[in-house]
Amino acid sequence: MIAVPRVLAALLSIAGAVAQQVPTMPNFDQSAAERFAELALKCVDLEYPNKISHSLTGDADVAPPRELTPIFFGCYDWHSAVHGHWLLVRLLRTFPQLPQAAKIRAVLAAHFTAERAAAEAKYLAGPGRAPFERPYGLAWLLQLLAELRGFDDGDARGWVSILAPLETTAAQRLREWLPKLSHPIRTGEHSQSAFAMGLIRDWAVLRGDTTMVALVDARARAFHLADPAWNLRFEPSGQDFLSPGLAEADLMRRVLPPAEFAEWLQRFLPELPRTGGAGWLLPAVVTDKSDGKLAHLDGLNLSRAWMLEGIASGLPDADPRRPAILAAAATHRGAGLAAVTGEHYEGGHWLGSFAVYLVSGRGLRP
Repeated sequence: MIAVPRVLAALLSIAGAVAQQVPTMPNFDQSAAERFAELALKCVDLEYPNKISHSLTGDADVAPPRELTPIFFGCYDWHSAVHGHWLLVRLLRTFPQLPQAAKIRAVLAAHFTAERAAAEAKYLAGPGRAPFERPYGLAWLLQLLAELRGFDDGDARGWVSILAPLETTAAQRLREWLPKLSHPIRTGEHSQSAFAMGLIRDWAVLRGDTTMVALVDARARAFHLADPAWNLRFEPSGQDFLSPGLAEADLMRRVLPPAEFAEWLQRFLPELPRTGGAGWLLPAVVTDKSDGKLAHLDGLNLSRAWMLEGIASGLPDADPRRPAILAAAATHRGAGLAAVTGEHYEGGHWLGSFAVYLVSGRGLRP
């Protein structure tokens, strides 16, 4: 048996080595796009293994995933299937000459049919399913529609028409939920409110839904405007894929103008360095990439990278905190992208979506 101190020493050594190397930011080129496309294509039709969040009201509700939710049944769980489809649309839109373009279109055309969409809508409308995939999966569904709506393409316009009822349902569920949410949800996993609110707001801006923008802004201010100093030393938890503190700041940079955001950030993260490099925030280290929960930390490195980039983008150009923030973003970007190999399905079914969200700057250019 390996002694615990030796394990801890090994982890600290790895973390220190990563922190001292600020890698060159990889270009989001066609070669990278092809690799990420393959990760999604391998799982959007892969029904098993599958982890469903499914409320049963009777024997009739017992059915395989492909019958319960016939569009989003692959990639292990519903929300991963949703952002797997988002990844494919994002890549098709960004690199229309991808070698996999024809295959991507065929997969999307097979999935985005009126019959399948009606079955998805029926499932969402089932009794007891108001909390289903709220907020994470529903927010990603809106992102998928935002991507399709921004795609000047005949197929995409047809798919928007087919999926619009699902978009309406997701938006309405979130519109009803946010005013009733009495406190923010500060976890590092799917139930977190700040990350989802950022996705929802970006969709609302692109959709021209000023009512939703106003709702998100009002709730963000109510939840977070008066927040005192956040202690990043309590992050991460052992299975986080989102940072509660950085996600909150990444939300607030969308809501507040730069000067006000700069002042808010000083109150919220007062220990952000004004000099130095990336060492103030080290990438997380995954000890077992075959463990789906422990592998969440690879996703944390990716999401930290885009959140840090978002925070820097919300500050005035001359803000002295920007260099250290961007240095930490670069270190996390390098560590996170190096983990997107597809070697283990536990990470391969979803990390590609996080990688594409990061390298394509989706959160910066909604």
